Amino acid sequence: MKNLRILIADDHEVLRRGLYALLETQAGWEVVGEAVDGREAVGKATQLKPDVVILDMNMPKMNGLDATPLILAAAPLSEVLIYTMYNSEPMVQAALEAGARGYVLKSDAGRDLLAAVEALSKHSTFFSASVSQDLVRVE
Repeated sequence: MKNLRILIADDHEVLRRGLYALLETQAGWEVVGEAVDGREAVGKATQLKPDVVILDMNMPKMNGLDATPLILAAAPLSEVLIYTMYNSEPMVQAALEAGARGYVLKSDAGRDLLAAVEALSKHSTFFSASVSQDLVRVE
């Protein structure tokens, strides 16, 4: 069975290290690269062709929204998971329009992150519960 190849992009080193440690505990999952900003994430995705890219929304040099379509153009088989603190409907919509297939709030990561990566690895979508509720809210 092929390993699931993951790229992590977040400008906070402690968060990257925590994600790396968590993801590497999963059998068959491999973190193949890390990036500190959106521009580096695009370059690493182009080079490494990961299966899943975990991408912070707010990073220097290039944010996650701007990096997402460039990553998908360079690595069309990759899936992008936005990993952010921003819980707003416009941000979620912007992420979807950019091509992301998942959106996990950092506050929900303990509960949702592994399930989100698993879903994206199967080319499904995943949203934190509070984000999902906002998306389907009847006005």
